[in-house]
Amino acid sequence: MSAAKPAEHAPINWVTTLMFTFTTLPLFTVLPWYLWTHDVSGWAWVWGLVFLYANGIGITAGYHRLWAHRSYKAHPILKVGYALFGGMAIQNSILIWASMHRVHHQHVDHIDKDPYSAQRGLWYSHIGWMLRDYPSANIDFENARDLKNDRIVMWQHRNYLALILGMNIGLPVLLGLAYGDLWGFVLITGFLRLVVNHHVTFFINSLAHFWGRQPYTTSNSARDNDFLAFLTYGEGYHNYHHLFQYDYRNGIRWWHYDPTKWLIAGCAWLGLAKDLKRVPDFKIKRAMLQAQFERAREKLAQRKAANSDRVAELQHLLEQEWQHFSSTVAEWTRLQGEKFDAAKQQLSEKVHERMSEAQTQWEQSEMRQRLLTMERRLEEALEMQRQRVQLLRVQMAYA
Repeated sequence: MSAAKPAEHAPINWVTTLMFTFTTLPLFTVLPWYLWTHDVSGWAWVWGLVFLYANGIGITAGYHRLWAHRSYKAHPILKVGYALFGGMAIQNSILIWASMHRVHHQHVDHIDKDPYSAQRGLWYSHIGWMLRDYPSANIDFENARDLKNDRIVMWQHRNYLALILGMNIGLPVLLGLAYGDLWGFVLITGFLRLVVNHHVTFFINSLAHFWGRQPYTTSNSARDNDFLAFLTYGEGYHNYHHLFQYDYRNGIRWWHYDPTKWLIAGCAWLGLAKDLKRVPDFKIKRAMLQAQFERAREKLAQRKAANSDRVAELQHLLEQEWQHFSSTVAEWTRLQGEKFDAAKQQLSEKVHERMSEAQTQWEQSEMRQRLLTMERRLEEALEMQRQRVQLLRVQMAYA
């Protein structure tokens, strides 16, 4: 990562600065005193956790994966829930949040165009970008025309202030009165829950671009981090997400902690979500192998001066494997093109009634079987190449 440049001077954004000050200050002043001098209701902690999780899911499943990336479609009931509890997190309206996030993906790591570029440093990408009116944060919603046609998005945008006041003040006050601990609920279910949610979400903009591994791509600073995934409802698999942003999953393995993915899949089973987008396994393995090749090339370049003859031999072997890999990818691409062309032709023939329905079904079945066979062969070829690259890496360690 290149050295961060100083951010341009910009006037203070007093709205966000005062909001962060007002919500954080009571946690270091009033809350410790209250916990020391009063018996706080256990329900204040329970509801605080419930709202914390609801806010997190509202952001990850709603603001992020549904609206910013359109990785699936949701029932209006689900969208209203996301709009309410995602808005409760006070991270701006869906329209502003999603539009700015799309800019981030389009210009990731660009020091002037990425609104929360990690190239400006950890503090800037975590919270600093919100404390001043930086030009990179100016948006015109040209990239969010679809959201402007969404009635729930625009309803939340128009009524955002009333919603956040009602959800963040009204709900804790009502619950505090119901359980007989007004200030305990205000401080814990209100302030503490909100501040924790803020910084947990901000970890994705900051820590997830500095701390972790890059198994899929090194073209940007995003990283996978299991600990951050645990804190952020699955958003910590950020290296994968920045390469395959339209996948409704961030954690693609069954053992990856991604409750947002599980929620979306559960909603699909209940009929509340549909058209869940997934990246084909072949593309994922292709990206992983390409990243391995890149790392192997870098290591060989670093060791070239130490043992030029041996390193040159390994470089030759690596480039041979790269040619095999490129041929496999080209074959897969050709296969997909053939699949698309066959589907178009079959549709045309069906429209013009040039073949019987039985003949069409038979040919479709034959094509599917052929595609499955060829894709299995390509998967096997990728696995063999992965093993060869690993062997080369072992040889490089002793070069």
